[in-house]
Amino acid sequence: MSECLHIGHRERVKKRFIEQGLDGFEDHQVLELLLFFSIPRKDTNEIAHRLISTFGSISNVFEAHPKELQKVEGVGENSAILISLISQIARRYLADKAKKAFQLKNVEVAAEYIKSLFVGRKNEVFYVICLDTQLNVIHSVPLFEGTVKEAVVYPRKVVECVIRYNASSVILAHNHPGGSVKPSMDDIRTTQKIVNALSTISVAVNDHFIVAGDKYYSFAQNGILPEPQI
Repeated sequence: MSECLHIGHRERVKKRFIEQGLDGFEDHQVLELLLFFSIPRKDTNEIAHRLISTFGSISNVFEAHPKELQKVEGVGENSAILISLISQIARRYLADKAKKAFQLKNVEVAAEYIKSLFVGRKNEVFYVICLDTQLNVIHSVPLFEGTVKEAVVYPRKVVECVIRYNASSVILAHNHPGGSVKPSMDDIRTTQKIVNALSTISVAVNDHFIVAGDKYYSFAQNGILPEPQI
């Protein structure tokens, strides 16, 4: 009898999503629904509440490492992987949608696209965005992950990336997770080394963006690079 009630509850939740979407769902109900697909015969409502309680918010749950998620009672490996996929799928979706919708024809449009690359990222990541002659995105390449300190490795890796994707110009971007968008001296020196390296193969650096949450800093807008070419 209890199993029938449980199955009936799941079907009602699924039907509600199909008819109304997620707008009317509480955060724990979103997680409860998601966990239906990794936990077939168990009450996922309690697990959802435990996840929110442990990590503090649904966004923190989605950004948590799978190993941390598995420390929560009731969360196995499949559930941890499923939850961790959400922010990464969202990042891929937003980046692809922005790439299809826009040429990176000005700083504001470029900033919106670039911010989408860092959704859910807790580590510092350095991107090279390769552009064609019409400023369309060819490919966005995350070359480095972790705290960026060894600037000496960047020019060679960036040059290799540009040659591989036959880019006509590039935009550089990295994030300061939870921090200020103000560039450090290392950021500025690294940028200049990359500009110098790419000038030898006649590829321009149109801009370098630093992203922190919804904020961004454009090197070109702030005079660290020449006037924006995008």
